[in-house]
Amino acid sequence: MTATATHCPYCSLQCGMTLVREGRAALAVQAWPAFPVNEGALCRKGWSAVGLRGSRERLTSPLVRDRETGELRTASWDEALDLVASRVRSLQAAHGADAIAVFGGGGLTNEKAYQLGKLARVALGTSQIDYNGRWCMSSAASAGNQAFGIDRGLPFPLADIEEADVVVLVGSNLAETMPPATRHLDRLRARGGHVVVIDPRRTPTADRADTFLQPVPGTDLALALGLLHLVVAAGDVDEAYVAARTTGFDDVRRSGAAWWPERVERVTGVPVAELRALASLLGRSVRESGKVMVLTARGAEQHSQGTDTVLAWINLTLALGMPGRLGGGYGCLTGQGNGQGGREHGQKADQLPGYRMIDDPAAREHVARVWGVPAASLPGKGRSAYELLDSLGQDGGAKALLVFGSNVVVSAPNATHVTSRLESLDLLVVADIVMSETAAMADVVLPVTQWAEETGTMTNLEGRVILRQQAVPPPDGVRSDLEVMAGLASRLESAGVFSTDAEEVFGELARASAGGRADYAGITYDRIRSEHGVFWPCPSADHPGTPRLFASAFATPDGRARCVAVEHRGAAEVPCDDYPVHLTTGRVLAQYQSGAQSRRIRDLPDTGPFVELHPMLADRIGAHAGDLVVVATRRGELKAPARVVSTIRPDTVFVPFHWVGANRLTNDALDPSSRMPEFKVCAAAVRT
Repeated sequence: MTATATHCPYCSLQCGMTLVREGRAALAVQAWPAFPVNEGALCRKGWSAVGLRGSRERLTSPLVRDRETGELRTASWDEALDLVASRVRSLQAAHGADAIAVFGGGGLTNEKAYQLGKLARVALGTSQIDYNGRWCMSSAASAGNQAFGIDRGLPFPLADIEEADVVVLVGSNLAETMPPATRHLDRLRARGGHVVVIDPRRTPTADRADTFLQPVPGTDLALALGLLHLVVAAGDVDEAYVAARTTGFDDVRRSGAAWWPERVERVTGVPVAELRALASLLGRSVRESGKVMVLTARGAEQHSQGTDTVLAWINLTLALGMPGRLGGGYGCLTGQGNGQGGREHGQKADQLPGYRMIDDPAAREHVARVWGVPAASLPGKGRSAYELLDSLGQDGGAKALLVFGSNVVVSAPNATHVTSRLESLDLLVVADIVMSETAAMADVVLPVTQWAEETGTMTNLEGRVILRQQAVPPPDGVRSDLEVMAGLASRLESAGVFSTDAEEVFGELARASAGGRADYAGITYDRIRSEHGVFWPCPSADHPGTPRLFASAFATPDGRARCVAVEHRGAAEVPCDDYPVHLTTGRVLAQYQSGAQSRRIRDLPDTGPFVELHPMLADRIGAHAGDLVVVATRRGELKAPARVVSTIRPDTVFVPFHWVGANRLTNDALDPSSRMPEFKVCAAAVRT
């Protein structure tokens, strides 16, 4: 029996766990109490994470689509990789380097994300690479870069929540998405702190709150402006902090002046009394030297105005003088397991390793030296995730797509349209562990290792770089993503070295990130093991890492935070006679992302999709609990059983996105800054 300390394969908490191996394949999950993020606690997904081991649905051999029958057949690795390389060469010869696109995932390790960006820019020479993390926290990233000069989801350890006096959760259902994290809310309340939840649904997280506000979907920005208005009117702005540590607040002050409480109530549906009570709570906390923390999540961010929404909440925390204070400030609750690290090291269309921007000449020179290629050979900025998918097969768009760690058929907005774009490709290659809905469409399917079968680093929601360690060997016939990338690079006679050893790749990543905003230069596998993770930036071996940012300065040229004036525009689609209600989407406790893994684990209940609606709306359409109802938008329809609950607004319906269908309804309108699609609200109709 051997035990391996590692981390959960799901969300961005990256909870520590111990995998106990008996014999060659048997594996069990045990607690790892010493890891500080979760202190041994796990949610039901974590406890059952080994359930995919030995599954009959596991892919263990490459598959190639037979051109005569249209069926996928078993192939050798050499045949599959030779075929991919040959098709890539011919398509690029006919259409140019950008004929090949690459789509990555926020669940890939840092090493895989780094190597995937390198594969695209060096071996393929394409600018067309992005990843599904663009749909996770890109709006918060854009806002963080604008306001603070840096993007790290939480600029402090998660446990700092317990140091706050007031925590405001905007669009977060922490109790279902990250259950082990809710202990911090419970401890905060136990010592007299106050938890505020803002959500169109009364979720299990709201049930643990002291104050619950239930706005119209898509109006969080107006709500933040209204709170700012009241804070300013009450004289609760920390004027000394604003003068010493920010710029631009005068414009922000003026923008808030137009959002008096009655106007905010008309837009958001939140009563004036509730607005005033929350503003008073915030102001009183500041006057009594208390600490206020605002945490946003996808409910506030996945909008066509998501960046501005986050900026509005950041402005509120700056007005209160909170960022940089222990137990105060702003943070984003990252979703995907490596949503943070996945975008720091090169699989995003506009970035190079270390969170360097690809259009920065100095950044290009630095990374090119590490890669051993001329800087001029690196392509420029490509399309964002949805724009990349939307362009597939069209004039000027890619003719082939290589997918690593993503299931876009389920997860993309306006998914029926995206599926049609995949069908138009000359070549679709998918590397995955199971036959996902996207893999089922592929011309070549490559079976790759899963989390317990490989070693690699992740960066959790705190900016803590942690190490997943291999506990068992992969099944025969399965290769790691690093081996797949190296095999393709070799067949394409690529410049540069494509190692298959994760620790070697991490060492190269550290060198490539040196001096960048996300500097990993001083982080090693040994340090991660001995220190239970290392917080970036960590520029040298003798640097302790940076658990907390902004204590003395922000990451801007003058060290001051930028207050950015924003205005509420509203959702891209609003209800009308034909589509009279709001549709919003989200997660449920037992499932994760597109469900490709979690839906195949027997210990996790697979209820299928459902439609949550208020009794008043159910009565209006003649629906009862369990009846099949149809939700329709301008993009498609979904039929699923009704769940009639009083915890949702009467003008809103909710559908979980883990199954095929939900994202056939969602809107592909994009945030102009982050290019985040508007997953969280669109106009819909419901009928029996």
